[in-house]
Amino acid sequence: MAVSFIILAAGMGSRMNSDTPKVLHHVGAAPLLHHALTAARALEPSRIVVVTGHEAAQVAKSAEAFDPSVECVLQEPQLGTAHAVDMAAPLLADFAGDVIVLYGDTPFIRPETLQAMRDARAHHSVVVLGFEAKDPGRYGRLVVSGDDLERIVEYKDSTDEERLITLCNSGVLCASAKLIFELISKVENDNEAQEYYLTDLPALARAQGLSAGVVTCDESETLGVNTRQQLAEAEAAFQSRARSDALENGVTLTAPETVFFALDTHIGRDAIIGPNVIFGTAVTIESGAEIKGFCHLEGCHVSRGATVGPFARLRPGAELAEDVHVGNFVEIKNAILDEGVKVGHLTYIGDADIGEFTNIGAGTVTCNYDGVMKHRTKIGKRAFIGSSTMLVAPVIVGNDALTASGSVITENVPDEALALGRAEQVNKPGLATKLMARLKSIKAAKGSS
Repeated sequence: MAVSFIILAAGMGSRMNSDTPKVLHHVGAAPLLHHALTAARALEPSRIVVVTGHEAAQVAKSAEAFDPSVECVLQEPQLGTAHAVDMAAPLLADFAGDVIVLYGDTPFIRPETLQAMRDARAHHSVVVLGFEAKDPGRYGRLVVSGDDLERIVEYKDSTDEERLITLCNSGVLCASAKLIFELISKVENDNEAQEYYLTDLPALARAQGLSAGVVTCDESETLGVNTRQQLAEAEAAFQSRARSDALENGVTLTAPETVFFALDTHIGRDAIIGPNVIFGTAVTIESGAEIKGFCHLEGCHVSRGATVGPFARLRPGAELAEDVHVGNFVEIKNAILDEGVKVGHLTYIGDADIGEFTNIGAGTVTCNYDGVMKHRTKIGKRAFIGSSTMLVAPVIVGNDALTASGSVITENVPDEALALGRAEQVNKPGLATKLMARLKSIKAAKGSS
C-alpha cells in the first residue's frame, strides 16, 4: 500500500529563545526538519506534506529546498496536533493509502521504525509509536494489552497506577488517510488548552470497534528538541551515531570523537579520515581516499585514491578525480582537478579546470574575481605552474606548458610554452648595507627620545 507523510512543523519553539523557527535549527549541519524529511523519503512516499505555522515562509522555503515535491500547508491559528494534521486533508483528499504523522523537531526516527509501523497496519487500524522511557516524567502513557493499545493517558490525567507505566507515547502515528481524517472530525477540544489532540485517535478508533496497536523503538529515536540544551544533546547523539555507522561501514577514523559529520555525508569503505576533520553538507568521499587531519570539506567530491590535507579546505563545487593530491593550507572552490593533479601547499584554486597530471606550485592563486563577476582559469594536461604564479582569469594555460615562479599570467599560454610574467629585477650594489644602517639609526634615535 502507498504511504504519505504529514510532518508537523508549525510551532514557534519559544524555549529555544531564538528568532529562528525551531525546526530550522541545525543538527549535523542540516535543519531538524531535513532529518524528518530524510527518514520519510527513505520509504519512497507518494506525498509529503509539511504543516507550517510560525515563520511559515522560512519553513516552507527550507522544505522545498530539500525536496521541491514537498507540499506545504499553513496552520493558522494553531489549535493542537489533530488540528495541524487536519490542515493537510485537502491535499490528501484523493490519496487512498496510509499516512504517517511525524514531527519536524524529532530528528532521529529511523526508516526501519517507520517501516515497522507500516507492517503493523496489517493487524491494526491505527498504529502508535511508543518507547520504554528510563524516566517517564510527564510523557503520555500507553495503556496496552499485549500489542493492543487500549488508550493513551496524558500525565496530568493519569492515576498513580498509570504513572508507573514506562511505555510512553512518541506522538508518531500511522493509519489510512481516510480513517485519520474521519477520526479527527470527531476529536473534541474539551481540555484546558481548548486544543484538538492527535492522541485522542486510538480511543476513537476503538470506540468504532477498530483495532489500535503499538510499535516500539529505542528511546533515543524519540528525542525531541525544545531547548538549546536538547539541541546540543541531539548534535552529540547524531555525531555518535554517524561515527559508529562510518566505522561499521569500513571507514577508518583515527580519532573518531574529533570528526564531525553532516546529515548527507557519504564515505566509501577503506577511506581514511584523520583527526579534527569537519564535513559540511553535500560531501562524498570515495573508497580508498584519505582526508588528513584538520580539514574542512563542504559541497565536494573526492575520488578513489585522492589525498587531502592536512589543513586543507574543499569548498562547494570542488571535484577531485582519482589520485589527486591536495596538500596543506590549500583551498579549492568550484574547480575540477583531473586525475593525478598535485596541489601541494599554500594555494588557492577557484573557478578552474585543471588537466590531468598537472603540478601546481606553492603560493599559486587563480585570481578569479574582478569585484563584480567570477572568471574561469583553464589549465591543460601535464602543465607545471611555478610557485607564486598569479593566474588572472579568464586565462588558459595549454598542455605541457610551464609558468615561471613569481609570474603574473594575464594572457593565454600556448601548449608547451614557457610563460614569464615578472617585472624586471634591478640590483643596487651596496645599497642593502646602507639602508639597514640608516634604519637602525632611526630606530635607536626613537628609542632614546
